[in-house]
Amino acid sequence: MNLLFSNDKRGEYPRSWYAATATALDPFPPVAGQVRADVCVVGAGYTGLSAALHLAEMGADVVLLDAQRVGFGASGRNGGQLGSGQRQDQIALETMLGQDAARRLWDLAEDAKALVRDLTARHGIDCYLRDGVATAASQASDVADLHGYADHLSVRYGYDKIDVLDQAAFRAVCPSPDYRGGILDSGAAHLHPLRLAFGLAEAASRSGVRLHERSHVQRIEPGRKVTVRTDAGQVSADQVILAANGYLGGLERKVTARVMPINNYIVATEPLGDAAERVLTRDVAVADSRFVVNYFRLSHDTRLLFGGGETYGYRFPSDIAALVRKPMTTVFPHLNDVKIDYAWGGTLAITMKRMPYLARVRPNILSASGYSGHGVGNAIQAGKLLAEATRGPSEGFAAFNAIPHGIFPGGGFFRTPILSLAMSWYAMRDRLGL
Repeated sequence: MNLLFSNDKRGEYPRSWYAATATALDPFPPVAGQVRADVCVVGAGYTGLSAALHLAEMGADVVLLDAQRVGFGASGRNGGQLGSGQRQDQIALETMLGQDAARRLWDLAEDAKALVRDLTARHGIDCYLRDGVATAASQASDVADLHGYADHLSVRYGYDKIDVLDQAAFRAVCPSPDYRGGILDSGAAHLHPLRLAFGLAEAASRSGVRLHERSHVQRIEPGRKVTVRTDAGQVSADQVILAANGYLGGLERKVTARVMPINNYIVATEPLGDAAERVLTRDVAVADSRFVVNYFRLSHDTRLLFGGGETYGYRFPSDIAALVRKPMTTVFPHLNDVKIDYAWGGTLAITMKRMPYLARVRPNILSASGYSGHGVGNAIQAGKLLAEATRGPSEGFAAFNAIPHGIFPGGGFFRTPILSLAMSWYAMRDRLGL
């Protein structure tokens, strides 16, 4: 079974609030016949769009293929949070990789936020980019951890954009009875992810990238010239960039052994109007400290956009709204009867280390994926780093490439049930408050 077509109709965006509030681009034609390019990029999400755009700006002739539509996958369905740092916090990275490497990854994360801001400004992308992301402490012990981490970033990294909030101060921002305090990062941001993807696609097209939608890659044939075969054509390229993330399937087994797709879900309530003040009093996004993270923000039309719940098979649940309503009403009990207007799922990808996997899998085939829920900044930056790596040495690519990535236990047959058992254990710990 193929994740590309397991839960969605071919060539159609899911019925999400994002799709309802973004003007879809005119379809790009499927690739047909034999095509030649300097670089062929597989996947038109943030990674592929960024790689193609940056390559075109460097003067390369680029073909960009997607089996569905631009921004169809996680790039057009995610929570829209542009977070600071990496998916792993700096203390964990210092332990894992050492202080120097951790510092380099922090600097890259700051560059990633700046890159997104620069691209939206330079290309006039209206994606409702707003400053402010809070992290909520779900347990009393998490408050001290979050406050200590803010102090660590200030002392060791000179990062002074985080306010520490006790329970009363946090509830002044987010009046949920579920949270004990937290931090508010004014250097992070939130945005409309599908509008960002559309803006990047328009910028890439204007820069000369040849975009082809509904062009499902069947196989990749390595060689001095790489041949990328689709269902209706083929591309011959000097180099190939794999940017399909959780939808890569069996195209490159070295990647799929280390990068595993999982599904996550979001709902959009009816407009809350004045009642939105009982959810958030400021225009910020929130993610909490649970292992299976809840994340939310208000839309520009006062809906609550709330993400929560994970599954690990091919199929989305039949009632996504019911799945997400459970954590939503744990955080906001007063919304038990609120109407849910939109509910959708998306497939992202994780790694064992919860850090992006950037690799040169063959001399002229590069890949980036496995952003583990931190993909807005990571993926767009990864595209730029992949573009650089096709032209010569890239310090940023090398920094991510140096992170050791293990293979998921169980391989392709048993990794999903093993992961599901592990995730269920941590989810139970969240529910029990352990």
